[in-house]
Amino acid sequence: MAGAKELFDRVRPRRTQLGLAIRVTVAATAAYALATALHLLLPLWAVLTSLIVTQMSVGRSLKATRDYMLGTIGGAIYGGAIAITLPYSTEAGLLGLLVLAVAPLSLVAAVYPNLSTATVTAVIVLLVPTMHHADPLASAIDRVSEVSVGAITGLLVSFLVLPSRAVRQIRASAAKLLELIAEAFTELLAGLTRGRDNDALHRIQDGIGTAMVGMNAIGAEAERERSARLSSGPDTGPLLRTILRLRHDVVMIGRATVVPLPVEVQVRLAAPLAEVGAAIARFLKSAAEALRAGAGAPPIHPVHLALQHYAEAVAAVRQEGLIRGHASDTAERFFALGFSLEQMHQNLCDLDRVVGEWSEAARDKSARMAE
Repeated sequence: MAGAKELFDRVRPRRTQLGLAIRVTVAATAAYALATALHLLLPLWAVLTSLIVTQMSVGRSLKATRDYMLGTIGGAIYGGAIAITLPYSTEAGLLGLLVLAVAPLSLVAAVYPNLSTATVTAVIVLLVPTMHHADPLASAIDRVSEVSVGAITGLLVSFLVLPSRAVRQIRASAAKLLELIAEAFTELLAGLTRGRDNDALHRIQDGIGTAMVGMNAIGAEAERERSARLSSGPDTGPLLRTILRLRHDVVMIGRATVVPLPVEVQVRLAAPLAEVGAAIARFLKSAAEALRAGAGAPPIHPVHLALQHYAEAVAAVRQEGLIRGHASDTAERFFALGFSLEQMHQNLCDLDRVVGEWSEAARDKSARMAE
């Protein structure tokens, strides 16, 4: 029992990847069986197509299927057309047709990467008849048939076998980003009194950049699912924009904390800054947990209180003139930090609202209202 529980705990964080592996296996097997039953010339292309269109989420599978089918049909029509209208009888003639097929379609693929399969399809339509002694029209029909079988099979498997919705994936992606932002924020504020760990910051910032790219891609897939009415999740736009703004806040705070504060200012602001750092980091991590679980937003009152205490301490520092006599860039960073924290405060309030919208309770209420 303990061994089974340990195995489950190890597999659970990778359940999305495990689901993809199962879907790909089922799609490949089903595509081959169906292509064989239909006596298609090359079942290989049905299997390969099913592998290509079976993606991590339903939204991504929809896009992959659409792009692959458009490229295949376009390439088959173009390749078949030039082969029929420009018949050849020599190797030189075939070589000329190959150039005529590849050159323009490669240009199209360079401008529209989603149509890259058109070039491959046109080449297959031209060359397969030379190996199987078939006519170009039959070759084009075979190619479209094989790809259609693979695409339909892969898409059906994506819908029916352990379907994975991008809306669910975006929760995990957004939560990871919030945790990385919390780490970066904590490290930056700590640098005001003890100096920065630049290696740690670079690692965190690189992770944030990579995670942002991934989250934006998943967001596009989630919106594709919503447009096709395959998902009832909330609009991803507010969540993506709020996290992006929080990312920008961290960048601004990083610029304001290049060097530690003057010693006398550190003494006065150490406790309020520690309270701010702890409150905001705790809120960001709690919001990440709430997104993963579909729970309501965590309490934001500690953030309000911590920033109020910091504002009061800053007012006291200014009143006592502790910034006077320092270099102008020190004063600029001091005031920039306050502005950045206030901007981050507003964005955290937005995050509080957005996380509430993504809670299961809010979604159930919206569904009841729609009925």
